[in-house]
Amino acid sequence: MAVSVKEVAREAGVSLGTVSNVLNNPQNVAPENVKKVKDAIQRLGYVRNDAARQLRAGRSRGIGVIVQDIRNPFFAELTRGAEDAATENQLGILIADSDSDSERERFILGLFEEQRVLGVLVTPVGNELDILKEMKNRGNTIVVVDQKSRDKSISSVSVDDVAGGAMAVTHLIETGRRRIAFAGGPLSDLPIGERLKGALKAVKRHDNVSLEVLETDNLTVLEGRRIGEEIIARPAHERPDAVFAANDLLAIGVMQAIVVSPNLSIPGDLALIGYDDISFAEMAIVPLSSVRQPSADIGKHAVKLLIEESDNGPDSHPQQLVFQPSLVIRESTTESSPRNSVTTKVGQSVT
Repeated sequence: MAVSVKEVAREAGVSLGTVSNVLNNPQNVAPENVKKVKDAIQRLGYVRNDAARQLRAGRSRGIGVIVQDIRNPFFAELTRGAEDAATENQLGILIADSDSDSERERFILGLFEEQRVLGVLVTPVGNELDILKEMKNRGNTIVVVDQKSRDKSISSVSVDDVAGGAMAVTHLIETGRRRIAFAGGPLSDLPIGERLKGALKAVKRHDNVSLEVLETDNLTVLEGRRIGEEIIARPAHERPDAVFAANDLLAIGVMQAIVVSPNLSIPGDLALIGYDDISFAEMAIVPLSSVRQPSADIGKHAVKLLIEESDNGPDSHPQQLVFQPSLVIRESTTESSPRNSVTTKVGQSVT
């Protein structure tokens, strides 16, 4: 039989109100009484009924997190950062994977709303935020992660992907590459489009440099391998001399195809740079240069923004937090470069 709050109060020798405050606002209770209540809870094996508490409060102590692919180490790190920040605030997170499927995303959002979560962090599928705006209008707290809210109607935490794309291609050009390919997709995905936009800006600043776009269906290793095999199959004069992959998983796939080819090498014949700087980048067969996103910090700051907005309620104003990326140079772009050379410091701005 479940232990009641009354039994905890009796065991601790305090009032029901004191037990309630220890459970919900311990900072308002004298330390000796907090210890009495916690000791009683431990002895009796009391477990709070959060469903009942949620019914009274109207909100749960959980934060919903929806990412496009939890198998991607970037999203795993982002989620871990969110969980660390949630734990610091005595909150939990509920993780869901939309698998880049808009209908699945809509279903999960509906479930989270039914569960009355404190708020939702979401990496939206596509660029349409109408459903998120509808949820916000119904009183839900929403924070977009890994992309911007274009009309700034919803708070977001992102990285300046235009700067990141320009950074990657500028580095390739500075190492002497002139026939550059951009691999990534779908191009309708906002972060991918922004990275391509930055790449194009860098190319336009230099003479005799071309940029070819190799669109992919997704950002997986298998798609990267397909791109690599396509490059290998071309005549030598039609091959790019560098590839900027829209994420590290794609870049690793390209690398897997190239390194087994008897006629091509990295970086000799093909310089290769990725995006995200996941842990596998440094451990690749040829250590991979990459544009680093502060993935864990994105998750942490998104939770802090969500809590702040939830506390302020309808009076809160959406904020756009934008981190600056940094370039990590490894052997995949230049054999003579010092391993893990970081050329730009990560920063942030709020609007």
